[in-house]
Amino acid sequence: MNMYKDYSASTVLFRRIFALMAGIIALPVMLFWKDRARFYSYLHRIWSKTSEKPVWMDQAEKAACDFY
Repeated sequence: MNMYKDYSASTVLFRRIFALMAGIIALPVMLFWKDRARFYSYLHRIWSKTSEKPVWMDQAEKAACDFY
């Protein structure tokens, strides 16, 4: 039973293009910004999101098979 809707391939592609472009455009400013880790962590969440499911839950479910 899937409680969360998966995004279409085009939506995922546009999200990843946005994250890539935002990261490249912001790079000169972020080199000198003290809180750049938070910004790039946010971009990583945008990049990783492929459904309405929270990213942390999706990653936790994928990591469970590594231990069992």
